[in-house]
Amino acid sequence: MTESKTAPRGNSSDKPSVTPDRASLLGTGGIWLAKWSACLVVIAAAAVVIGWIIEKMWVIVLPVALAIVVSTILWPPTRFMTKRGVPPAGAAGLTLVMFFAVVGGIIAGIVPSVVSQMPDLANKATEGINTVQEWVKGPPINLRDEQLDNAVHAVVERVQGSAATIAGGVFSGVSTAGSLLVTLALVLVLAFFFIKDGPRFLPWLRRVSGRRAGRHFDEILRRMWTTLGGFIRTQALVSFIDALFIGIGLVILGVPLAPVLAILTFIGGFVPIVGAFVAGALAVLVALVANGFTTALIVLVLIIAVQQIEGNVLQPVLQSRSMNLHAAVVLLAVTAGSSLFGIIGAFLAVPVAAVTAVVIRYIGEQIDERAREGEDETKALPAPGDTSVPDPKNAKPAPPEPAASEE
Repeated sequence: MTESKTAPRGNSSDKPSVTPDRASLLGTGGIWLAKWSACLVVIAAAAVVIGWIIEKMWVIVLPVALAIVVSTILWPPTRFMTKRGVPPAGAAGLTLVMFFAVVGGIIAGIVPSVVSQMPDLANKATEGINTVQEWVKGPPINLRDEQLDNAVHAVVERVQGSAATIAGGVFSGVSTAGSLLVTLALVLVLAFFFIKDGPRFLPWLRRVSGRRAGRHFDEILRRMWTTLGGFIRTQALVSFIDALFIGIGLVILGVPLAPVLAILTFIGGFVPIVGAFVAGALAVLVALVANGFTTALIVLVLIIAVQQIEGNVLQPVLQSRSMNLHAAVVLLAVTAGSSLFGIIGAFLAVPVAAVTAVVIRYIGEQIDERAREGEDETKALPAPGDTSVPDPKNAKPAPPEPAASEE
């Protein structure tokens, strides 16, 4: 019997390392950059296509989006009643009736105030315009009557030249008002079905999408709903506090239409940054026309103080848990939404940005989890040249060696 001898195998670590040259590094970097550029181009193209689809389907997308926002407001009382034995349809119907009662009560409360104070406000507005004319005639502006007349004449000619456009805008406004009523009715109907049948949606989605994808959809949608509901409730609380203190200040100062201005401040609070600015400017303008410069200055100081407390104390404390968005992101979202879809876009911009941030954070969490799993698997592998005996509990049985051949 002869023993077969095998040549010793060389260790891979003994091989000389080859240093890549400059051309190979540039080629690798160029390929990496080309791949990521192609990915970004595909993502941008997909975003354009999605935006085009949303624009074409806006008549459907808008009611659904507004119904979801309304549902976050109406869901807590509906859930409260369903937990106490009220049928889902009855709970959703009672919630909508209470919603109509609250909104109708607010409208019935502010309309008589507007009607009663509007003539006096119009007279004071005329007086304010005359005061401004006398002021611009004096130093340091020193405008002459001819210059004022020319400016007024130019404005009148511009308005008369745009008469056709204005008339067309009026008729389009009538059709827009009719479309608005249809949209509001559709929003209320959709909100009723959402709060009545909403708990059935996630189980249905899990069944349709499968166990693996359904788990991700379930988690993302739950986080979106929590974030959206937290944003609406928090923004309503912040807006209510702003409207309360500003309304009390306007009543103390004797500014007309104080309840109306307070309600506009509350509504404007749902459009961050821009809404508060517009509502505050309107309150200052009304105070200037009705009560004079001193009262308007006090109102301006009051609004600035309340908004500073809101921006530096209330929103960071209350909204940090619900949205966790930087102020610059909020401002850019409002600007983009208003430029694309007007007032509705400005209102929906922050909720859309918040739920988008939820999706991005969840994707980041999944990437980090996969990366940690890869690191753990790498650490579990033996190092090159490691001859240590593995744990017998985890060791796999070695395959049987072939029998030696006899000559």
